[in-house]
Amino acid sequence: MGQDTVDTIIWKNLKDEIEHSEKSKTQIARELGVSKATISQYLSGKIQPSLSTFARLCVCLNCSADEILNIKLK
Repeated sequence: MGQDTVDTIIWKNLKDEIEHSEKSKTQIARELGVSKATISQYLSGKIQPSLSTFARLCVCLNCSADEILNIKLK
């Protein structure tokens, strides 16, 4: 699987988690300590969160990093 494909899968999964969250983009941004514009950039795929922000985002959204990263354990 190419890097572009991996990045696209991660972006789509992250976007789905944010969009289907019961929290607003403003609430998510506030909990993460980032701007609402940053959340919008995550949604558009322009940027990806840092690893530490990604970990906090998973906690904030109550989702699994494995699901977003498309990791399948054997």
